[in-house]
Amino acid sequence: MTDPAGTPTTGPTTDDERRAAGMRTRREVLGDAHVDRAVAAVTPLTADFQDFITRVAWGDLWQRPGLDRRTRSMLTLAITASLRHWDEFALHVKAAVHNGLTDEEIAEVCLHTAVYAGVPAANHALAVAKPILAELRG
Repeated sequence: MTDPAGTPTTGPTTDDERRAAGMRTRREVLGDAHVDRAVAAVTPLTADFQDFITRVAWGDLWQRPGLDRRTRSMLTLAITASLRHWDEFALHVKAAVHNGLTDEEIAEVCLHTAVYAGVPAANHALAVAKPILAELRG
């Protein structure tokens, strides 16, 4: 792994280190309650997938120094809305708030998504985000 200037960085290198780092980041971004539910729901069918996303998505990608968590949250919202993955979008609205995004910034992501991924996707994204934000900001 390298930083934005191309300088090598020291990050997790073994699968066990990546798994541990990924679990820490996953908990920091998604919250203990969500991760505890996901871990409790692991079955022999889903165990390899859960290990994969913990090591690769959370242990590798979210650990990289090139983007901060706020930016990664914005990208994740735009991508999940664009692909119409509404359960993941809803999950990441909560994560984005946890990572410091404001309601206005989330709305801007949806507006930006409208131009590049279509108005229907962005409109639905706002409809999904609205009750989640209302509950979180209560």
